[in-house]
Amino acid sequence: MADRVIPEGQRRRRRPTKQGAVLSERLIVDTALRLVAQHGAEALSVRRLGAALGADPSALYRYFRNTDALLLALADELIGRAQEGWTPTGDWRADLRAIGLGIHASYRSNPQAALLAAHRTTGRPHETRAVETILGILRRAGFPNPLAVRIYHAFVDQALAFAAQDAAALALPANAQEADAEVWHEVYGKLPPDTHPNIAAAFSSLAADMRDSGYPFALELMLEAMAARLPGTGDRGAGSTGGSDHGDR
Repeated sequence: MADRVIPEGQRRRRRPTKQGAVLSERLIVDTALRLVAQHGAEALSVRRLGAALGADPSALYRYFRNTDALLLALADELIGRAQEGWTPTGDWRADLRAIGLGIHASYRSNPQAALLAAHRTTGRPHETRAVETILGILRRAGFPNPLAVRIYHAFVDQALAFAAQDAAALALPANAQEADAEVWHEVYGKLPPDTHPNIAAAFSSLAADMRDSGYPFALELMLEAMAARLPGTGDRGAGSTGGSDHGDR
């Protein structure tokens, strides 16, 4: 999809597609997510999208300048889905926990799209709303602005990093997923205690725990670390951040 800018007032396509639907940004994004789930990154082409939508591929330029703009819209859609159903409770830990788990679940449910989009910054409405929401939770909890920003950065990066890793595993063919799971029993389960005493001692727990994502526990660890840095609580206070709380990273 090459760069081509269509004036804002000319973007709306009134004539229905061959399937009888009126083309819209929402329809294009939903169709693109479905195609990416089936075919991966190669699905993001005007030819494939046009065929799936029953529309002339050139009509897509009325909504997206190029495939990168479409990819950013897909990324923003995943962020939006992560926020669906979320309502604030006033408990900052509970609210951040729910947001983090929502991000993780959204990307895991769309693994192929997550591989393409988890690392992108969209600047679109769902993302800006998420940034505003998370910073608001932190500031209302009492974190000063510089620390709130650093915690926001770590919190979001943790959620996206785990989401991308778990999505990559889920995007593997079924036989590869099964082979990876078997390694824990076929290799680690057979390591002798005289050469690998720690693995042998912890193997039953290790094999069980490695079946699931490490994110929920990692999130709890992060929330505990946040609480320890909240001004007026614990021994560490707001000043211990592994570096200055002022300035950019």
